[in-house]
Amino acid sequence: MKEFKTIVFATDFSENSDYAFEYAISISEKYHARLVLVHVVSEPLSFNGFYVPHISFEKLEEELREGARRMMDRFCEVHLKGFENYESHILRGLPFDQIIKKAEEVEADMILLGTHGRTGLDHVIFGSTAEKVVRKSPIPVMTIRMGKK
Repeated sequence: MKEFKTIVFATDFSENSDYAFEYAISISEKYHARLVLVHVVSEPLSFNGFYVPHISFEKLEEELREGARRMMDRFCEVHLKGFENYESHILRGLPFDQIIKKAEEVEADMILLGTHGRTGLDHVIFGSTAEKVVRKSPIPVMTIRMGKK
């Protein structure tokens, strides 16, 4: 059986990501693997022609990253008590691209992330980060879809 030494877990801090995390931590504990948690702050949209008087783009980006860091710290505090073989990263860019880049950088054996299971027009409009990671990653990917409650 494949040995897992490093697992990248990508989160958007949603309920589905929390559900998928149960798999990530379970596999990490079983194989004593390093768990690399990743959250990607998407590039701010271009507001050409719009006037946003109260905040600069640089300040907006800084606040988004600070908010994401606080959420990641809280996530780790709640979900990783007693588990020390992990690191967390807040990245900036296209989520699927940054997840794959980080996985390659840390020489991950697997990427694990939740999928929302969007269908129809919602899927066409918003796409799926998980789907793009699966299609483009040279590293094996496990996606977890939250079951019915």
